[in-house]
Amino acid sequence: MTDVPPSFAFLPGDADSPVILHVPHSAREIPADVRSGIVLDDAGLERELDHITDSHTASIAEAAARAAGVVPWRFVNRLSRLVVDPERFPDEREEMLSAGMGAVYTRTTHKDVLRPDGFDAKPLVERYFRPYARAMTEAVAGRLSATGRAVIIDVHSYPSAPLPYELHGDGPRPEICLGTDSFHTPPALLDAAREAFAPCGETGLDSPFAGTYVPLEFFGKRAEVSALMVEIRRDTYMTEPGGAPHKGLSPLASALAALVDAVSG
Repeated sequence: MTDVPPSFAFLPGDADSPVILHVPHSAREIPADVRSGIVLDDAGLERELDHITDSHTASIAEAAARAAGVVPWRFVNRLSRLVVDPERFPDEREEMLSAGMGAVYTRTTHKDVLRPDGFDAKPLVERYFRPYARAMTEAVAGRLSATGRAVIIDVHSYPSAPLPYELHGDGPRPEICLGTDSFHTPPALLDAAREAFAPCGETGLDSPFAGTYVPLEFFGKRAEVSALMVEIRRDTYMTEPGGAPHKGLSPLASALAALVDAVSG
């Protein structure tokens, strides 16, 4: 654990690229003062990080950016989602609150205690969540200003077997799950993703995870902001639960690059 790691990085792409690859859950870093509020011992925390982290998704996005004909922009969370989860609603709108996994988690993937009852989440929301949300809003606004549109592609992964915290874990678990939004995911974006990931196995929709991430300033308001969540089943590219990547990573990065290129023109 490091004391003051950078919270996030916005890595520039080509000036005429509308695409932002968003990688919110790849990191394991937890600042020491945040670690002190987590009740797990060190071994237990490492096990939880193995399960909750979308390991190596930053590497997939980086390789895709290198391979793309038009280099996308990348917004990468440098801290673990156990600090804050930047993709949750910070209030009662968040359905994962019922599992103890709102913007600040209080329960683990196996429903054990992560933070004590009565934990005050507000300081973490103010310190980490809100600056992240502002920066992502500015990133999208920048692409809108430069190109007239923005395409947010979320890069996630999920385990091959359901974890106890999952609210919708009883449905299909294809190699590639595409999360969609009725307003922000146009058919052309979905078709491009299906074609790009076809070599990687079965592609399904919104199971076991659904929806997309769009900053609230644009959510449901600006159709020029399109969004798609790409959920990659972890056994296709790594040793579960938190092990090393294997040869499956490269084809997935190539597929993501193909998607980037398909929606960049």
